[in-house]
Amino acid sequence: MLSERHLEVVLAVVYEYIKTGEPIGSRTISKKFLKDRSAATIRNEMADLEEMEYLYQPHTSAGRIPTPKAYRIYVDAIMRRQRSFPADSDGWMRELRARRRDVEEALGYATRLLGKITNYIGVAALGPASETVLQRVEFVRMGNRTVLILLVLKGGLIHHRTVVLPCDMTQDNLDELSRRVSTVALGRQWKDVRGILQAYVEDALERYADSCRAAIAEMDLILTEQPFQFFTGGTRNVLGMPDFSDLGRLQAMMGLLEEDESIGQLVHGCSAEQGLCVTIGDENPVFQMRDCSIVMASATAGGRRAVVGLIGPVRMDYERSISVLEGILGTLSDNNESEEGGL
Repeated sequence: MLSERHLEVVLAVVYEYIKTGEPIGSRTISKKFLKDRSAATIRNEMADLEEMEYLYQPHTSAGRIPTPKAYRIYVDAIMRRQRSFPADSDGWMRELRARRRDVEEALGYATRLLGKITNYIGVAALGPASETVLQRVEFVRMGNRTVLILLVLKGGLIHHRTVVLPCDMTQDNLDELSRRVSTVALGRQWKDVRGILQAYVEDALERYADSCRAAIAEMDLILTEQPFQFFTGGTRNVLGMPDFSDLGRLQAMMGLLEEDESIGQLVHGCSAEQGLCVTIGDENPVFQMRDCSIVMASATAGGRRAVVGLIGPVRMDYERSISVLEGILGTLSDNNESEEGGL
């Protein structure tokens, strides 16, 4: 259990090491942060922290470097504080907001933006459309057996497709199907709605069962044909970082980012629910990322689950990274649209 005095030293060392990248000595901490304590006292506290595996000394007579355990203490402290968007955020938030109608374009732009602002690697994932939330469904008779299907998703996105049904249906019957589908689907994910609609067709629309089943099958295609999508931006940003000077480790990480399945592993832990998570160093389940930290957050964008994140060194500027990420995700979120009265 860390004492308050030990905690102050840990936070000071992490903060200074993030800024400088150089081992931190007791004299620096005494002069800049803990002026009421002597360098000798702080040196003893650093030795205690090294035994507890919060700090380590790269070589004799050098200062100390924080371990992932120390970064975890630092990040937890950041998460408990009130955070604000960076002062230079207005311009890029306005640009991102203008792109929000097309969620795929917006996420691609967001990863590039994250990379540019933080100098780390921006990543994003867009959940399968089967997880999307439907707001309204309409079937419009275009002619003999030809029907236009309109799917309005949460967030205002619209999918449409013209299909030919096995038999003709009147507009009144199509309107009744639209009403029923919309009633069942409102606020629910398509994967949860599909079975309920199939049962309804069998019981209530026996005469048009084949056509209704065909319409539902087409809706299923619209909402499930797109695979889980991934976006990355700013991968070149890490090339010049001393934290990634080991060429073998760098190549392994870059190779990982080229594989959708591997990126899927990175975002899986955050995709289950909304919120922000920070994975530091050896906390990462993916071995190639043990020298990295990953900050990720998720929300609903365009009616689909979106995960946006940053990959950087363990010596990441966590406070700025978290603030930028929260600002970008808040701008993309469907909740933001309702707060602004729609776009």
